[in-house]
Amino acid sequence: MRVAVVAGPDAGHAIPAIALSLRLADAGHDAVVLTGERWLGLELPGVTFAELKGLAPRLGDDDGDAGAKIHVRAAHIASEMLPDLGALLPDLVVADVLTAGGGMAAERLGIPWVELSPHPLYLPSRGLPPIGSGLDVGRGVRGRLRDAALRAMTARSLRQGERERSAARVGIGLPARDPGPRARLIATLPALEVPRPDWPGHAHVVGPLLWEPTVEILDPPPGDGPLVMVAPSTAVTGVTGMVETVCDALDGAGMRVAATMLDPPPQSLPSWAVSGRGRQDVLLRQADVVVCGGGHGMLAKTLSAGVPAVIVPGDGDQWELANRAARQGSAVVVRPLDADAVRSAIDTVLSSPDFAAAARAAADGAGDVEDPVAVCEAAAD
Repeated sequence: MRVAVVAGPDAGHAIPAIALSLRLADAGHDAVVLTGERWLGLELPGVTFAELKGLAPRLGDDDGDAGAKIHVRAAHIASEMLPDLGALLPDLVVADVLTAGGGMAAERLGIPWVELSPHPLYLPSRGLPPIGSGLDVGRGVRGRLRDAALRAMTARSLRQGERERSAARVGIGLPARDPGPRARLIATLPALEVPRPDWPGHAHVVGPLLWEPTVEILDPPPGDGPLVMVAPSTAVTGVTGMVETVCDALDGAGMRVAATMLDPPPQSLPSWAVSGRGRQDVLLRQADVVVCGGGHGMLAKTLSAGVPAVIVPGDGDQWELANRAARQGSAVVVRPLDADAVRSAIDTVLSSPDFAAAARAAADGAGDVEDPVAVCEAAAD
């Protein structure tokens, strides 16, 4: 079958979409990735890339208004991509959770579609505190009352979002009520998911969708000191200055630092630190601990390799993920970014084998997932 995979240009969303497309191609399907210009020059076996139109903000767009950014922009993207999607005639559309326009366009054309969530399931639940709070499920009467109160506080915003989505749908000729996707691909480790009493029957945990955007190898500094891998966040909401702060924190500690990044690296680093583009999966085989922002892609890659983490979360879902990893036992959370706190957290992780054991347990659980290609094939029938 032909599958159109729709995702925005941010690495945390484009990379899982590309990884899924490669899996589809390996299974004999024709995968076309509709995404931003950043990725259009890629040449991957069995995968075609095309521009996702409508991504650029229009005059008058207010990105500070979350509802407008998600729903109004999605409707605009859906309208802009309709001609290209109609020309492709795909049997199935897979739309990233933040690129809802892909699903709207598929619905307009009567094409079945699947939602790709490159992180845990973030739908609200009657059994969980609001997603993004970072809180564990409340225990006992007081805990349940706390969660209920927090859900009530967010319910108004959720209803407003539903109204905005309905209005955006009507504006492009769709019914106000959103039927949703045929299936949801939850591309995370089971260790980062939490049980809920209302898990949707069409949501499938398929494991992280990982892909390395470079073939370059970043060699760590020479020596036998512990290797600290640093992976700064690629999200606009991530913490900045992480590499420099880690180097300040570890000055004189006898450790080595290797920082991987897609953007240009810092100009000046000590002799025991290197930075640049490099395959993270290769470096993870040598790392003793990872310092990262808690974005799902890097965190899932770290735990899949059985490596513990020090997480310095920014905004968005990084706080939620950082706390889930900490509760699972594989990470220490540092917030705000501070050299002394980073040094203490790294020392804590390296001095206790429990963190590495929890990371290995998360990696071991990665096999208990469904096949995303099989889910896509079933949704297209």
